[in-house]
Amino acid sequence: MASLSSALCYLYFLLIFFPIVGRCSRRKFETYHTINIRTLLPRNVCSSSEASRSLSPASIKVVHRHGPCSPLHLKQNPNHEQILDKDRSRVNAIHSRTATIPAHTGDSLGTGNYIVTIGFGSPKREQSVIFDTGSDLTWIQCEPCLSCYQQHEPIFDPSQSSTYANISCSSSYCSELDISGCTSSTCVYGVQYGDGSSTLGILSEDALTLTSSNVLPNFRFGCGKRNNGLFGEAAGLLGLGRKKVSVVSQAFQKFGSIFAYCLPSTSSSTGYLTFGGSSTSSNVKFTPMLTNPSMPTFYYLDLVAIHVGGRRLSISPTVFSKVGTIMDSGTVITRLPPVAYSSLRSAFRRLMSCYRSAQALSILDTCYDLTGYSKVRIPKVALQFGGGIATNLDTSGILYLANASQACLAFAGNSDAGDSGIIGNMQQKKFHVVYDVANKAIGFGPNGC
Repeated sequence: MASLSSALCYLYFLLIFFPIVGRCSRRKFETYHTINIRTLLPRNVCSSSEASRSLSPASIKVVHRHGPCSPLHLKQNPNHEQILDKDRSRVNAIHSRTATIPAHTGDSLGTGNYIVTIGFGSPKREQSVIFDTGSDLTWIQCEPCLSCYQQHEPIFDPSQSSTYANISCSSSYCSELDISGCTSSTCVYGVQYGDGSSTLGILSEDALTLTSSNVLPNFRFGCGKRNNGLFGEAAGLLGLGRKKVSVVSQAFQKFGSIFAYCLPSTSSSTGYLTFGGSSTSSNVKFTPMLTNPSMPTFYYLDLVAIHVGGRRLSISPTVFSKVGTIMDSGTVITRLPPVAYSSLRSAFRRLMSCYRSAQALSILDTCYDLTGYSKVRIPKVALQFGGGIATNLDTSGILYLANASQACLAFAGNSDAGDSGIIGNMQQKKFHVVYDVANKAIGFGPNGC
């Protein structure tokens, strides 16, 4: 009886003083992450990263616009369903553009999650803008504003800048826009986004300050006079696409068409966006940057395989190559062709079978109730790209945690097998992602921030 009592006391001690870890059946060669649930949940205070890149002369802090690191300090953030529904609108807009060869569609995508603070004018006025690899035109709200939404910083007033100028209709810069017009010989731009948001205003030029020592004179951007939508009090948008009007193209002489970023693992930590520098870092592995002539804004790459738990899924590479795969900072959840997603979901569910299933969350249909667990094991997921490059996703790119009772596989399937795949920002988290546009290569380095 004494030995039984001792055994019970020992078991009680283990339950109280040691964390509960989910124990899924583990077969030979299958690999898992063991994680603390709390590391995937954002905190209420900002945990600023000290990660800085010596490879670039211009580095800007990147923050999630809905987190405690955001300078916007929004009083009310969207819930998870709203975020994912908005993401669906962006993806629908992308797919509507890739389905046919569009004519003058504009950058109708919707807005992203991450913001940077940069300066416009002389003297500079700081403006917090959403950065987006799926858009080209940079724009901010401008005075006198005919119809503007509420933003955090004072709206930019061109009359207070000594270097501001309107661009005329006769300029080639005006004709390069997807949608443009004229008013009193001044070039007018317009953008309609997939979620119903829009901006309309004057095509302008002024000094753009990325950092105190890096200024782009005569930077062409949209001075928005009529703007509406769910921009979360950001002043506008920084376009990092591939067309001539994008900041990447305009900064070519200074930075050589190289930029990089690292997206933080949670909304309560920080990352960075850098311009210029070298693309030869030893820990960055490159895959070819592809181009779709009908969609010249987007950065395409060659997704060839997916690995789950250390095993390559039985998916033909042609499933991906037939539709192409876009690398997009503004999409949240990675979208896969239906056949590929079905294979990923089946493998993930098999390896997570010891955890209780939970209700689906919007577009996410594979969710788990992890209540009561302090640590869990989740199968590793890796994406393999052309050139033999494999990216082992951070745990924050595998599970989307609404809360401990609803942790979901952070992938979704396209509704149509003919729709392009999209690598969303969840799966890009913590990678040092390098875009070498001149050499047509995209690189991935681990533990960037």
